[in-house]
Amino acid sequence: MSTTEEITNRLQEAESEWEDRTLGPTLRRMPESKKTFTTTSLTPVERLYTPNSIPDFDYERELGFPGEPPYTRGIHATGYRGRMWTMRQFAGFGSAFDTNKRFKYLLDHGQTGLSVAFDLPTLMGYDADHPFSEGEVGKCGVAISSLADMEVLFDGIPLEEVTTSMTINAPASMILAMFLVVAEKQGADWKKVGGTLQNDILKEYIAQKEWIYPPRPAMRLIVDTIEFCTREAPRFNPVSISGYHIREAGSTALQELAFTLRDGIEYVQQAINHGMDVDDFAPRLSFFFNAHNDFFEEVAKYRAARRIWHKVMTERFGARNPRSWTLRFHTQTAGVSLTAQQPLNNIVRVAIQALAGVLGGTQSLHTDAYDEALALPSDEAALIALRTQQIIAHESGVTNTIDPLGGSYFIEKLTRDMEEGAFDYFRKIDAFGGMIEAVDAGFPQREIQESSYQYQLAVESKDKIIVGVNDYVMEEEPMQVPLLQIDESVAELQCGRLKKLRAERDNAMVEKRLRNLAEGARSGENTMPLLLDAVRAYATLGEMCDALRPVFGEYREPMF
Repeated sequence: MSTTEEITNRLQEAESEWEDRTLGPTLRRMPESKKTFTTTSLTPVERLYTPNSIPDFDYERELGFPGEPPYTRGIHATGYRGRMWTMRQFAGFGSAFDTNKRFKYLLDHGQTGLSVAFDLPTLMGYDADHPFSEGEVGKCGVAISSLADMEVLFDGIPLEEVTTSMTINAPASMILAMFLVVAEKQGADWKKVGGTLQNDILKEYIAQKEWIYPPRPAMRLIVDTIEFCTREAPRFNPVSISGYHIREAGSTALQELAFTLRDGIEYVQQAINHGMDVDDFAPRLSFFFNAHNDFFEEVAKYRAARRIWHKVMTERFGARNPRSWTLRFHTQTAGVSLTAQQPLNNIVRVAIQALAGVLGGTQSLHTDAYDEALALPSDEAALIALRTQQIIAHESGVTNTIDPLGGSYFIEKLTRDMEEGAFDYFRKIDAFGGMIEAVDAGFPQREIQESSYQYQLAVESKDKIIVGVNDYVMEEEPMQVPLLQIDESVAELQCGRLKKLRAERDNAMVEKRLRNLAEGARSGENTMPLLLDAVRAYATLGEMCDALRPVFGEYREPMF
């Protein structure tokens, strides 16, 4: 018997003796499944991990060094010792005036990048005065209907110096056009402007359900932005492939990983089909992951993601540029994990989740505010969320070494299981013909629905404990948290601004450029130059989206 086996046996004997002495007959009556903790997506977690758990583990092949393939340990050789992650707090509410003030508040308190949240009408491609926008203007993000709003949003913020992430999908190319015209008006060089456009429409059909056009013309718009940014704005990431919303919809960690990376494969393939060289655009693709509560599973997910993407880019697409092989990602803590009950507990949840993102090697991070289960974050809650990142960065010591959990038998086994599980999903999706076909068939949607259902069953049976919700519940009245209130004055302001804009602009020029947009889209032109022309004439978001609806059609989700 090897020394490792002897140690394992001794530890198991000691654990059994402790259980018998402490829990006695209670434990012996429990089924084996109840004696082991389980992750949300993988096999049951063993009580102890040893070298026998990964007997064929090849340190050099599966781990390597930071900054070197397969990037399990990170894409930068110096980790956070060379550069700290970007602290990019997601912010947006009310009018552009309100959000501009919040941006400056966060920058003044140490935030190092901007991240824009848009309201529901903007996300769906409607102006604030559209009937469908009633009751939603400025409620879940900032209301942006035209270039005039975007000018206010970034007033006094130099876009050449501060990188900006924009969480927008169906009308992403219109919002990108507005952003670039604002930069142009500031005198900025587009080639020096850095940032990220989410622009991930596949995950909308899979999870978030904010779409305008059917999948194939929507993919055409995304390829247009990739092609345009590669040529004109090379420091801007034209797509941030997002697993965040897939996880928020109820997926497991494994499904989040697999569906996100398979979406990425689809975007790469579509751009190649359009005639682009993979190494011209792949270095500017980025990813966006959730950080949920199962700490070690989340760390393993991020490590596996880098390893998988390296393999996909080298073996599936034959990328030659090492920058095409590296997966860069942003992390946001899990909004769905926040509870309205005992909301201050959310500060602890967010800290644990953020630490998982950091130990997993994220390039940028958003930490949720403790009051977000109740309302948009207040100034105080947003500041505590930012301070959480700063405490991890400067007080915890976790940035002193790279991939400090690397080599853990548990972490390496989870990482390998994640990788194998993701490739298994890839094979299933490839069998459909690709992700668009899998979405049309409802495959990822059904997988997420089932996972969400099983999770809810676990919560209701108390197999999964949510502190303050299904256990450790307090009888007294919940604490009163000061909430940020968005009233209808924002809608009145926005509608008034739109009315004034339409009265003062050159409407004949707007109509001409909207016709050019529709004709160019119909003939197969790249739509980005046409959108930029329309934006410069102060065409509104809704008008540009409407110009493309007769060309592309509108998506209606089928019954699965």
